[in-house]
Amino acid sequence: MSQKIKRGGKGVRRAAAARGAARKVDRARATTGSAFDAALRWLPFTEEQVHRGLMAVILGSCAALAWFVASLAGLPALAGAQLAVLAADAGFEVRRVEVRGVERMNELKVYERALGERDRAMPMVDIAALRQELLDLSWVKDARVSRQLPDTLVIDVVERVPHAVLRKPGRLMLIDDEGHELEPISAANAKGKLIISGPGSAMQVSALTRLLESAPALRPQVREAEWVGNRRWNLTFKTGQVLALPQGDDPATTALVSFARLDGVNRLLGGKVAAFDMRAPERIYMRIPGRSEQAMLDAKNPKEKR
Repeated sequence: MSQKIKRGGKGVRRAAAARGAARKVDRARATTGSAFDAALRWLPFTEEQVHRGLMAVILGSCAALAWFVASLAGLPALAGAQLAVLAADAGFEVRRVEVRGVERMNELKVYERALGERDRAMPMVDIAALRQELLDLSWVKDARVSRQLPDTLVIDVVERVPHAVLRKPGRLMLIDDEGHELEPISAANAKGKLIISGPGSAMQVSALTRLLESAPALRPQVREAEWVGNRRWNLTFKTGQVLALPQGDDPATTALVSFARLDGVNRLLGGKVAAFDMRAPERIYMRIPGRSEQAMLDAKNPKEKR
């Protein structure tokens, strides 16, 4: 009689091998988790920030896919709106505005432009348009607008530097070294600043600066500069004396340097001479108050003079 024998050895070995593999998987998972936790501890981010970043990547990928599908369907506006919704849901919308570089101008004027972007999704903020609005402000020479994710707009402002005061009909205007008008200024606040006047003088501010730099000893003594006939300068010193310069950059520079040299030797400023005229080449004419009147009296009464 034959008898069937069940072979169970192979099944036992398989079960043992499976249990061993499971233990190895558990140990690998534990080791991997510990290594991952250790790596997180060394990174300069919190676990919440890492999870948030991963979520942003996932949402960003979904947004990109949605935009791609909508673009294929001919709906770019819908794609942009969907992207904005996803970004806002992930916390990527304007909550804060940070302004840097403002020292002299009214900072509120910058915030007035920027706060219009509050609660707007970051992808929907028109950086170029906002920058142009800032450049329209009289004090702003340059500006840079950037996104600091997830929720901050950063505005870096380069201010114009006050240089002089422009005298206009009925008012005084603060200007920079390019003649750009900044804001009105009172007569009291204009004291001690260089006053520039005359039609077209704002366009000549840079040339005036170069002229005065040619005679650094005289520059602090100049109180006012008048652009005469759209061709030359009259300089008024703090002493009230006036110097008439010739037209042309080189002749005016030569005359001013010569006058500075003469003043250094003869102390012309602060003396009796009220006006100096250097429009004629290599000559200087001086007007002393009362001298002309006295000469006329002498001419009328020659006997008395004797």
